[in-house]
Amino acid sequence: MLGGKTAVIYGGGTIGGAVARAFARDGARVFLAGRNPAKLSTAANDIRADGGQADITELDALDEIAVTRHAESVAAQTGGIDITLNAVGIAHVQGVPLAELSLEDYFLPVSVYTRTNFITAKVASRHMRRDGVLFLLATPAGSMPGPGFMGHNSACAAIEGMTRHLAGELASSGIRVICLKSHAIPEAAKAGSHSAGVFAEVATRMGSDVDTMLGGAAQSTLLQRLPTLEQIAETATFLASDRAGAITGAIVNLTCGAQVD
Repeated sequence: MLGGKTAVIYGGGTIGGAVARAFARDGARVFLAGRNPAKLSTAANDIRADGGQADITELDALDEIAVTRHAESVAAQTGGIDITLNAVGIAHVQGVPLAELSLEDYFLPVSVYTRTNFITAKVASRHMRRDGVLFLLATPAGSMPGPGFMGHNSACAAIEGMTRHLAGELASSGIRVICLKSHAIPEAAKAGSHSAGVFAEVATRMGSDVDTMLGGAAQSTLLQRLPTLEQIAETATFLASDRAGAITGAIVNLTCGAQVD
């Protein structure tokens, strides 16, 4: 479905790496960019071992100049970009009530999410081919109340709003914009990602452990389970293909029924 397409993925860790592998299996040439060279190399080596094409660049997606230069380089090599996915984020537990929350602590996740998505979307829009697809990522926190996560909740709500706006603005260029809204992913929560430490911190605050916390989260969904990395990646692959050409401006619910839109 993605044969001959060029995909740029920011954040080559757990989610970004899984999506990159799925895109490459489906024929895309993948350009991975992020701050962790070890994770980028692991994903790229997996892709190449499977016969796919992958290039890696170490950069910070909060740096507009670095992102601009990277996209220009990719476009110069390939003639244009077909898919851009931002998997950069921050899991941040504030853990205090509003009356004790500092402005700086509140704005940390808001700034990271909105700034990286603004920069990558802005830069990508200059180089994406017609019928291209721009992906943003969020969690259901944007519409779920929860103490101690006000900054994260606000950030995810902002990403959903950004998705709808960009879908309207970029439609004249033929670019589709989609937000993947995923619940907690067990593989990410247990090992290999920044969020693993955050889940452990939350579990400790609750007097519990990660497995028990994830089990409770799974039981709270309609399907009595949580999404897997493979399900997220395969959904993104379908949505990036021409078979999903009627979909734009969508907040794609990957919460196993924790939310029903």
